[in-house]
Formats: sequence, C-alpha cells, structure tokens
Amino acid sequence: MTLDNVGSIPVRPRRSTELDGEEALRLLGSVSLGRIVFTQHALPTVRPVNHVLDDGDVVIRTHEGAALTSRTRAAGDPGVVVAYEADAIDPETHLGWSVVVTGYARLVTDPRDLARYQAMLRPWVEQTMDYAIRIRPDLVTGIRLTEVAGD
Repeated sequence: MTLDNVGSIPVRPRRSTELDGEEALRLLGSVSLGRIVFTQHALPTVRPVNHVLDDGDVVIRTHEGAALTSRTRAAGDPGVVVAYEADAIDPETHLGWSVVVTGYARLVTDPRDLARYQAMLRPWVEQTMDYAIRIRPDLVTGIRLTEVAGD
C-alpha cells in the first residue's frame, strides 16, 4: 500500500481552539454541505447532504425510502437523535474549522414550511427529494485549527 498524500501532512502540529455555539452556528451557515450521522440497525450511519440554517435549526432534504426518512417518521416526539457535522479544512495546510450539532431530527410536516424549505434548499443529487428534516440543536460544538505561533 502506498500513501499518495504523504507530502500534504503538516510537519508541525495545529492549535485546536474551541468555538462558542454562536460562532459555530455562524460557520455552519457559511457552507452548504455536511454529513448527517444517525443509527441504522443499531450501527452508526453517515450520509453526505446539503443543508440550510433556519432560525438556528439545521434543515436537510430527503426522499421516500431513505433510512432517515423512515426513522424520523416512526420516531414521534421528540424525534431521532442525530449528529450533523460540517467543516472547512484546507487539505494542504490542515487549517480551518469543524462544527458538530447534536440534537433531535423530525420530519417537517407543515406544508408551508416544507414548501419554503424546498425553495431554499435544492438537492445536490439527481433524485426527487419530497421531504425535509429539521434538526433542533441540543449541543453545538466546534473547533478552529490554526497555526501554532512560529509556524
């Protein structure tokens, strides 16, 4: 096995600084792609998705037959526990940030909200996405990776 990206690994370590919740959500809102983490058959499952922030909630679109659609439909109140992660980390310098939102995911059932999210959030895959899922954050964490003084 060969490692093609050995040259891109930084020689010096990076400083990891905790972000406050407000800054973490601001950064999360500055990108459109992330990863949703949920359980399927009692094991963690990760899917790349696009998102929007709406009044502090993370909203994603999904489709009929998707595991997360089925899980949220069956869950009832308060929803399905999920984590949502997004980042912007430069692959060459390893500088940037990462944010994780943990909370409950629920299907959006109000027709007006669903129509608004369908207008705000275009699917990035070639598939009909008739559903939206709202994640209410209970925990928002994040880190910023910066150069150590002297780098």
